[in-house]
Amino acid sequence: MLAFRRYEAQGCFDAIFAGSVLQLHQKELLDLGVIHGDGTTTAAKKGGDNLGFSGHKHLKGDKVVAFCAQLRCACGVRNCNVIAPFVSAPGNRNESPLLQAALPQVTRIAHKIGLDLNQTTVSLDGGYDSRANRKAIFNRGMIPNIPANSRGRKTPKRGRKPIFDLAIFQEGFRTIEHVFAWEDKLRCLLLRFERISSLHYALKTLAYTMINL
Repeated sequence: MLAFRRYEAQGCFDAIFAGSVLQLHQKELLDLGVIHGDGTTTAAKKGGDNLGFSGHKHLKGDKVVAFCAQLRCACGVRNCNVIAPFVSAPGNRNESPLLQAALPQVTRIAHKIGLDLNQTTVSLDGGYDSRANRKAIFNRGMIPNIPANSRGRKTPKRGRKPIFDLAIFQEGFRTIEHVFAWEDKLRCLLLRFERISSLHYALKTLAYTMINL
């Protein structure tokens, strides 16, 4: 019963978050030509569930992968908003496999609200460079913009070079990284104090909703 109430509460926060994205879409404020994705890791203060050791200092924490889009602004000020619910995993998980779980969240919120993501460029860092990730993005009608990751190759990879636009990639430092920086301003999310992951993720969803609004 308690687990059901936690799931129901998280569903309410997800609905509130979807409403914030819908409000931006109805006001034609979202620029969906390019969406940026990345992951961030939060250290846990008291431990809890869904945690793993991460980093060279072996900090125990969890990570999330989220997507954001730029906000149209006539004054020239650059802004950004989260457009998809994040996926979470223990802090020691690699971010690259998490992308295939995050993409269905993007398409689900797009279908629910009515966002047109056809031919949208999905910009990610080199950590997500893999054939499976590129194929998953292409299969959803979007275009991957991921720099090639040599992974210690002594010679360049043979074959046709993948699609990559450096200017679009550099926009990620002023969009998705800003979102994570704004999230860290909330002291209750800078460190994870909740032992129950669903409560912590509900607070993250609320924080992303506040950023959108």
